[in-house]
Amino acid sequence: MQVDRRTLLATLGATAAIETMPSEALADALEHYLSDQLDQTPGAQQAPAVGRTFRRGVGSLFVLQGGGPAAPKQLEPMPPKPTLLDFFRLRFAPANHVLQSATRAMKTGMSEETILACLLHDVVLNLIKPDHGWWGAQLVEPYVPEKVSWAIRYHQALRFYPDPSVGYEYPEMYHSLFGRDYTPSPHIEAAYKYARNHKWYMEARLITVNDLYSFDPNAKVSIEPFIDIIGRHFKQPKEGLGNDNSPVAHMWRTIANPDQPL
Repeated sequence: MQVDRRTLLATLGATAAIETMPSEALADALEHYLSDQLDQTPGAQQAPAVGRTFRRGVGSLFVLQGGGPAAPKQLEPMPPKPTLLDFFRLRFAPANHVLQSATRAMKTGMSEETILACLLHDVVLNLIKPDHGWWGAQLVEPYVPEKVSWAIRYHQALRFYPDPSVGYEYPEMYHSLFGRDYTPSPHIEAAYKYARNHKWYMEARLITVNDLYSFDPNAKVSIEPFIDIIGRHFKQPKEGLGNDNSPVAHMWRTIANPDQPL
């Protein structure tokens, strides 16, 4: 996907504000911009920053994305006992980026747990955007194998560090958009150093391998190939996500009901 630098930067606000943003925030903004472009209807344009009444870090479900009507679209109600597939269908859709990422992982012969991690690694962006690796890991932690949530947590930091052993180079797109003379924030550096020496390092690294190259606007993707993998590796609560009194049930309820004022 081609990125117009001026258009991207226009979504971030005034020049002075952009210059104060840490590099990982700019990288997150790029990824969110590309994901939003995939999920917009043809011809829709990115909403201008001028006159914005919301913070940039708000999740995608809570703001009007791109051009279109004066208010976000009406959401279908969730079923009484919603499953992960219901969330993909009714709240995450079209979810092109994560579906492309998981599809790439499947086509290249990755393990089912890696495929699941790729499928889930960015769905939390519907709720919140800053530190999405940590938020995303929390969202799914009670329902997936431990190394899947671990991989989701640390993929955010690993994006900034190359690993020639798996062919992962620092994205040239980052250089062109954010410059070549930056240092990631201390918590990103610390997370990378910790993850690099962890037994599950490669689990998180493989998300990055299948992540940054998964923004093809012409790709045809579907949740269907992943239904069996979800069934084998995602612990669907019988009460439904958000109704099971888990430590993160409130996060699922918020995604299910983003129009509730209180």
